[in-house]
Amino acid sequence: MTINVVVADDHEVVRTGLTSLLDGSDIKVVAEAQNGAEAVDKALKHKPDVVLLDIRMPGSDGLEALEQIHHKLPQTRVVVLSTYDNPTYVARAVALGASDYVLKGTNRKELIAAIRAAAAGEAPSKLGEQRRVAATMEKRKETDADIPLTNRETQVLRHIALGLSNKEIAKSLEISIETVKEHVQNILRKIGVTDRTQAAVWAVRRDMV
Repeated sequence: MTINVVVADDHEVVRTGLTSLLDGSDIKVVAEAQNGAEAVDKALKHKPDVVLLDIRMPGSDGLEALEQIHHKLPQTRVVVLSTYDNPTYVARAVALGASDYVLKGTNRKELIAAIRAAAAGEAPSKLGEQRRVAATMEKRKETDADIPLTNRETQVLRHIALGLSNKEIAKSLEISIETVKEHVQNILRKIGVTDRTQAAVWAVRRDMV
């Protein structure tokens, strides 16, 4: 069974290289896009099984495209393919519905495995960065009995430390933005800081992320 893929990257050499890399496998590139807006358009037109999506692109970036694709085509899986081994990017991709986050330095075998797993609705590949960050975001147990936070507040704080916005936290935890705002205010008050940056530093120093 052929897996249809849209490749979105602002560099033509990368798009061409990916198409050549996947040639001869059960994965077929049905369209290419050079920015986020075009990625959404091509995805809506072709309704692929998987979109391979870069993050840093001009205009509408990959994360904006990811959010739109996930909303408009929930059956289409998105694998983020990025140069950046950045936990904030990974966390935001997780929150917005990415199936996996793969680095561009990965080899052909691993990339094909990641695309196949995404198309089949399986867990992120053992390449690991998305699994690790997702696990951190989902933890409910407090890491320190002295931390004066509820389990949900602890979850929200981990998301803050990974750089997510209130909107992204709400999507990840499936709660309203108003509820997130309330949790953030409670967190700041309880741990005695005045802004999100200080809260993130507080969390990192306690190995919560």
